Amino acid sequence: MITLSIVIPVFNEETKIAQDILAADRFLVSENLSGEIIIVDDGSTDQTRTLAEKTAAGIQTPCVIEGLEANYGKGRAVRSGILKSRGDYVLFADSGLCVRFAEALSGVALIRSGHCQIAHGSRKLSNCHILRSQTLYRKICSRLFHWFLIHDIKLLGNLTDTQCGFKVYSGPAARQLYAESSMDRFMFDIEIILLALARGYTIKEFAVDWTCDPDSRLKPAKEVFGIFRDVMKLKRQFRNLTSPKRR
Repeated sequence: MITLSIVIPVFNEETKIAQDILAADRFLVSENLSGEIIIVDDGSTDQTRTLAEKTAAGIQTPCVIEGLEANYGKGRAVRSGILKSRGDYVLFADSGLCVRFAEALSGVALIRSGHCQIAHGSRKLSNCHILRSQTLYRKICSRLFHWFLIHDIKLLGNLTDTQCGFKVYSGPAARQLYAESSMDRFMFDIEIILLALARGYTIKEFAVDWTCDPDSRLKPAKEVFGIFRDVMKLKRQFRNLTSPKRR
């Protein structure tokens, strides 16, 4: 039986992947959690997959390395990993250790206690600690994106940080939602949230200590037209969804 599955999507992360895997393994072993690590390589052109396989061979936790044949997008990579997961709980975490894996215990506790089926790490709650801040450019992009979502998809107003790459799900909820999802790129997080609300799932946030990764693969300016297209698609798909289920 697997308690926690850790899914890490990667693209050209040869400088980070070893530390990601080692840190995930140390966390699971130190907490005496039965777990699995699933690395999904989204068509990297560097040594990411080779280094991941080499590192995985030397750890205690079972670790699966899946390689996608092309760079489809983070959403496709996360979906692929979660659909392969077997854990009672599933953590999706960005590469680069922006949030310590131990913080997932707060999300698991929320789900285990029955408060929710999905627990989002948030960098915007009052008791968060930002250890290295974003650049001004990324702060502006983030705030514009949040403003756009709140004004255009009004259902998300109670969530402070939809884009934090640290989310915990109950295993059954994760596998159901990602099996129903279709977006491969930037807006996959929003699609999953809307699917969750449509299915009656409750979402809670928990504060995380966060360190900005200056080597992020996300290029917001290049995503703008795709984001607009996907927002229009989501508005059509969820036009009858009126209010989220939150307690």
